[in-house]
Amino acid sequence: MPQEPTTALVRALAHHGLTVATAESLTGGMLAAEIVAVPGASATFLGGIVAYSSELKRTLLGVDAARLAETGPVDAMVAEQMAEGVRAACAVAGRPADLGLATTGVAGPDPDPQTGQRAGTVYLGIATAHGARSVRLALEGDRATIRSATVTAAISEALAELNTRMPPSDGKTNGPAAQQPGAPTRPDARDRMKTPTGNEDPR
Repeated sequence: MPQEPTTALVRALAHHGLTVATAESLTGGMLAAEIVAVPGASATFLGGIVAYSSELKRTLLGVDAARLAETGPVDAMVAEQMAEGVRAACAVAGRPADLGLATTGVAGPDPDPQTGQRAGTVYLGIATAHGARSVRLALEGDRATIRSATVTAAISEALAELNTRMPPSDGKTNGPAAQQPGAPTRPDARDRMKTPTGNEDPR
């Protein structure tokens, strides 16, 4: 059963006519599964890529090879590039996904072999036509707990991104904006979001 914030995310995306795609490493498809557990997700979810190996991050998502060699896959810029890459990789009829979400990190129990980063070190990538950003998480718990917490955090960040670009008219967060008389139609709402402004081994 999907978490309540996931349902809110899917409804908000559908309300605004927006789409989402996922690029996952340590979560191994859990983020995509969480989204598609919501009835009606097909209106917003385009697809996902599980790029567990660093090579697939490069070939399928366009992550910079030099960056991967320098920092390893558990890295803020890698997460951002994954999120940007999946928007393009899951484009439909030439239109990229409006929102790209990415997860990369160390699920444990061992540290990352390339950099020594501890288990629970996770980076989320969030990308739209406005650009990309990353969020660093320092999670505690066993492997299952870290992976589950990563999914929860990714959904939360997706909602935050959506509410920043298109704040609900009632001032509340974590839910779709109500359509008011004279408010922009769904295509215009999508345009607002799309218009630019100014192998981790342990996984």
